[in-house]
Amino acid sequence: MLANNVSRQKPCQHCNRRPASAAPDTSTIHYEKSWLYRHCSSLVQGDRQSQKAGQLFSGLLAMNVVFLGSAFLSSMIFNHVAITLADVWILLSILKVLCLCWIIYYLLGTSRQPHAVLHRDSHAGPIWLRGSLLLFGAFSVLLNVFEIGYSVVHIQCKSQVQIVFPSIEILFISTQTLFLWHHSKDCIQVQHNLTRCGLMLTIATNLLLWLLAVTNDSIHKEIESQLRDVEQRLAGNETISCTCPNTTACSIFQKGYILLYPFNTEYCLICCSMLYVMWKNVGRRISHHDASHVKRKFKLQGVVFGPLLGVTAVIVGICVFMMYQIQATGSAPNYQIFVMYYSYYIVLLPLMSVAAVIGTIIHALEKRDLDTLKNPTRSLDVILLMGAALGQIGMSYFSIVAIVATDPRDLLNSLILSYSVLLIFQHITQNVFIIDGLHRQPFVDAIETRHAGHAGQHAVGSEPPHEETATSNSKQDHTQPPLSKEEELKEEWNHEAHNQRRVSVLELGQEIRRVSLSYIHTYSHLSWKRKALREIAFFLVLCNIILWIMPTFGAHPVFENGLEKSFYGYSTWFVIVNFGLPLGVFYRMHSVGGLLEVYISA
Repeated sequence: MLANNVSRQKPCQHCNRRPASAAPDTSTIHYEKSWLYRHCSSLVQGDRQSQKAGQLFSGLLAMNVVFLGSAFLSSMIFNHVAITLADVWILLSILKVLCLCWIIYYLLGTSRQPHAVLHRDSHAGPIWLRGSLLLFGAFSVLLNVFEIGYSVVHIQCKSQVQIVFPSIEILFISTQTLFLWHHSKDCIQVQHNLTRCGLMLTIATNLLLWLLAVTNDSIHKEIESQLRDVEQRLAGNETISCTCPNTTACSIFQKGYILLYPFNTEYCLICCSMLYVMWKNVGRRISHHDASHVKRKFKLQGVVFGPLLGVTAVIVGICVFMMYQIQATGSAPNYQIFVMYYSYYIVLLPLMSVAAVIGTIIHALEKRDLDTLKNPTRSLDVILLMGAALGQIGMSYFSIVAIVATDPRDLLNSLILSYSVLLIFQHITQNVFIIDGLHRQPFVDAIETRHAGHAGQHAVGSEPPHEETATSNSKQDHTQPPLSKEEELKEEWNHEAHNQRRVSVLELGQEIRRVSLSYIHTYSHLSWKRKALREIAFFLVLCNIILWIMPTFGAHPVFENGLEKSFYGYSTWFVIVNFGLPLGVFYRMHSVGGLLEVYISA
């Protein structure tokens, strides 16, 4: 019986690979037959299954919440009587209160448990993203303050819900910003399912807030109707709409609200991206190789022409932006300012496209290996780059259709048409360059470090003898004729001050010389491919910064030129712009982070 049991035992893979003529090796431990191996394998498999089940359940929760909120929003848009804006606000307020309860529980309970955060993802929540979160969060709080002020001024014809909703929004934004600032890198190891569901509920709430900001143009229409009422009163016609008792306060709240409105949509998108990375990192155990990986620092070395061209583009862009804003705040922007604005883009976008194409070709020529390690942050970066680019690309196609269908031969229409086509091509080329660079292994800087060290030693070794000079000066002082005590003290004080100034100036000169020699040595020992990649990446960083500044702080010619608005209608174009413009701003900001990673790895 024992022999039969042994003969029925399934051979392991190691035995199958062994030749038949080979003698059995009794010293080798076959882990395929080991109970401990099978037990550990079942534990690992069970852990993976529970992780997949938790992700599936939390994803279904978020999907149902988003569908419910979308149904409310759609009903509000198509049936103002059955579902009003106040009903949507009540639903979102309930969701925000639930999210606040979970965030407070995470801050005070989950994150403080023993062994709760054993690992932190160094790639998640970079400083530029958290800084943007803080900036847009502050502007979003200010936006809600303006909204509360606007509702208080019109308290005679406003409901109390319009004051309560922004107040809850301020509390939600402040708590969520604090939570993401301190815990965006966490790889939580306890209460997996509760944490996943809380993160997905918060993501769904931010998505619904973004959808509401995209589709809700009630205050914009109300401001326009008030402007029409003012014009009618000046013409002698009576109106029965809600009037503002304090015109100065109303004007401040209206301008502040319109100026800060895009920041709220941008804030929601940033929160969704950071919360998604946290959701992917729940239960993640970072390997020793990833944990011991030293993150490369940003060094402004090896670039000359890129900063020069980029700074030029930034200066010209700031001048164009200031002229546009002066025209927009004084009155409606005139024809010439639109021509100048679009001409700037038509000159800059081809340069950026050509630089990105050249960088992609250099990536194809170099011999760096691809980085195949699992990295949720990098995967999300690629998805966000591709997804955020759809905003500007979609708006460009809408503009192309409107121009071709009306009058493409007009000067301004021709500029807008060229701008739209170039913008599409620039987004595609830049995405290819960034994604290809993010998947490359970084260069090894051992040679550069050695040369920089030699340069620094050479600079330090060539320092002049400061002390000897000071000593010789002091010896010359003793050869002068004797003076009175007061004159002697005054003379000694003057000489000491002169010597200190001279020594400090010489030290500063030597430091500048040392840094310059180190920079020259570093730049001269870079290969031409690395030089070109750094120049291109830095130039594109500065260009994306100015293209982020201009639409973020108020330059919106796509809505103010009147062409697309008259073609598609106010409400339709309002939704298109509020959908595409925040995505375009988010794309520029995210591109800066990706290009900095490409620059550092080059």
